[in-house]
Amino acid sequence: MERDERAVEEDKRRCKALKHRIEAFTTTPKSSWKTTLLRLINSELSFLNRISLNPPVNLSTNIGYLESVVHILENPLVTSISRVCKKVPQQSVYIDVICSFNGNPVWFIVSDRNPKYISWEKTRNCKGLKSKIQELLVAVSEASVTVRPCSIILFFSNGLQSCILEKLKDEFGANTDLGFGFCDFDCEFYDDGDWVSVLGRSFERACVLEIKVGSFSDSSREVKLQDKDGETFTDFSGSMGKLHSGDVSNDVNLGDSFCALVGALRSWSDLDVEEVEMVNFDTTALVAIVSGISNGGIDRILATPESELRSRFKGNYEFMIAQVNSEMKKPIHMELMPVISRKRGIVCESVCSEFQELVSMCGGPNEKCRAEQFLTRLRIVPDCPSERLMSLPTTRKLALKNKVAFGTGDYWHAPTITANMAFARAVSQTGMSLFTIEHRPRALVGD
Repeated sequence: MERDERAVEEDKRRCKALKHRIEAFTTTPKSSWKTTLLRLINSELSFLNRISLNPPVNLSTNIGYLESVVHILENPLVTSISRVCKKVPQQSVYIDVICSFNGNPVWFIVSDRNPKYISWEKTRNCKGLKSKIQELLVAVSEASVTVRPCSIILFFSNGLQSCILEKLKDEFGANTDLGFGFCDFDCEFYDDGDWVSVLGRSFERACVLEIKVGSFSDSSREVKLQDKDGETFTDFSGSMGKLHSGDVSNDVNLGDSFCALVGALRSWSDLDVEEVEMVNFDTTALVAIVSGISNGGIDRILATPESELRSRFKGNYEFMIAQVNSEMKKPIHMELMPVISRKRGIVCESVCSEFQELVSMCGGPNEKCRAEQFLTRLRIVPDCPSERLMSLPTTRKLALKNKVAFGTGDYWHAPTITANMAFARAVSQTGMSLFTIEHRPRALVGD
C-alpha cells in the first residue's frame, strides 16, 4: 500500500472517530452546532472517498482543524455553545466557536496551520494575522449585544512563532496566562471491525491567547456587595449561623441532605476571604431544593393509594410520579452539591417574591420552613438584568420574567441554576451564549 493511500485511510479513521466524539456530547440531539460539525466531517469523508490515488496526490484536508475545534468543545470550562464554524449574524467574519468560557461569553478563533505559514502582515496570498484580528475587533464593536463577547481567544493548535507571539502581546495586549489550560493529548478508540485502533492527536505545542475586548465588564465582581446603584445589600445570613435540624421545631423535618446542601454554600458574612464564585437561583431551582420529593418524602408518596394521589395532584399526577422515579435514581441534592459547594448564592427580588408566593400557596410546613431557611443563606439582589438579555425581544418563549431572572445572574457573572431549559434553548437559538446549569425539576407536594 503506497504512503498516500495509507494517509487517506488514516484520515478516514480520524473522521469516523471524530464523528463518534461529537455524537457522544451530552447535549440535546437537535443542537445546531452538532449538525454543522457532522456535516463538515461528512464533507471531508466524501472528499477522501473521491480522491484518486493513481497517481498519488498531496493531501490537504480540514481534519486537523475540526479535531482542534472538538478539542476546544470538550474543555470542561466551555459551556453554552451557541454557534460553531459559522459567520456572526449580519457580519462577514467567521467565528469557529461562540460559547461561554469560564462563565464569560467569548469567541474562539482556531488555526491548525503550520506556524511557519502564519504571517503577520498581509501578503499577496495571505490576509495576515494582524489584519484578521483587526477585522475581528471591528466585528466585535459592530456585533449585536446578544453575541458580543468579553474576549477573543486564539487557539493555534500547532503553536506560533515567537516573533508573532510577541507582536500579538505588544499590539493587541494578548494574554497567554489564562489561569487554565487545555490537555496536551487527545485519544480516541476506533472500532475497525476486526480490531480496535487507538487514534491520538498531540496538542503539546498548542498556543492559546486571550484578547480582552471590554464589552462585558468585570466591574461587578469588584463591587458584588453593592447593587448597580452603589447601595449596600441587606445581609440576612449573619444571624443564621450553622444550620441544624434542631434549630427549628421538632414537628418540622428539614432533612439531612438539605442541611448539608445549605451548609455547602459560602456564607455572605465571610467578607475576609478571597473572591468567591457566585451562583444564581431561579424559581425552579429553589422549588427543587425545598420540595418534599427531594427531602425524604418519596416513601410517603409511594405508600399513598394511587386514587388519593390522583385526587390530590389531578392532571399533574404523572408528572409528579416521574419526579419521584427521577429522585430515586439520582437525588437532586446530590446532583446540586458539587455545583454550589463553596460558592455564594444570589436570587433576584422578583424570583424571591414568586418563590415565596408559590411556597405560601402550595408548600407544606416542612417545605415552608426549608424555604425560609434557604433564603437566609442567599443574598437577595435587586432585579438588574444584563443589557444583552434585555436586548432580546420579549416573546412567549422569551418571557420578560425569565429575562429578568437569568439576566440578573448574567449581570453578576453568575450561572443560573434552572430546570427551565426551554428558555435556555430559546436564548441559544438567538446565537447568545448564556451560562446556565441544568437540573431536573421537582414540585412542591405539600410536605
